[in-house]
Amino acid sequence: MNRQRILLVDDHEVVRLGLKSLLGHHPQFEVVGEAGTAREAIELVATTTPDVVLMDIRLPGKSGIEACEEITKNYKNTRVIMITSYEEDEMLFSAIRAGASGYILKQIASEDLVRALESAGQGKVPLDPSVTQRILQEVRRAAKDEEAQAFANLSQQEKHVLLLVSEGKTNREIAKSLYLGEGTVRNYVSSILAKLGVSNRAEAAAYAVKHSLREYI
Repeated sequence: MNRQRILLVDDHEVVRLGLKSLLGHHPQFEVVGEAGTAREAIELVATTTPDVVLMDIRLPGKSGIEACEEITKNYKNTRVIMITSYEEDEMLFSAIRAGASGYILKQIASEDLVRALESAGQGKVPLDPSVTQRILQEVRRAAKDEEAQAFANLSQQEKHVLLLVSEGKTNREIAKSLYLGEGTVRNYVSSILAKLGVSNRAEAAAYAVKHSLREYI
């Protein structure tokens, strides 16, 4: 059986000893080294080639997030799981941006930690249940922001015109609905096409539907 090679990184020796003792009861793991700083961790990755680095976010000097970024950039076969005592959103998303393959809290039960390491070894992304919902919320928020930006260059009136275009209305029908002249509507439509970078009404209508225009009216 190929054992999963693990490097433990935490500035508290007692934490490293506890983790090492726990993993020692599971033959599928092999602790290949311990480090108390980010610099030591980076040096040990080069010499021990671990499969997984279990690393605290808060380290003296260079942070665990900075170390994670360097490790994942230079050692493609090594996965980094960040472990912390703090549920801080900024740290969570910084760790993800740095290339972390997982994010768990130190309060995690021992059997859950074992499963998280096994998941990492299988190429999965272990996340503490308490942070998973926040990640999903952030993804949804980012998607919403992206959709809103899709219409950022349009005036409110142009959005109303585009909505009616997406409903298949003619210029005459739009003019009647918005109490505008047909010429004014034609100008609005031309402006909308130019701003959206599309060539015709059908493309504009598809764009409006794709980006959920109705939610921004």
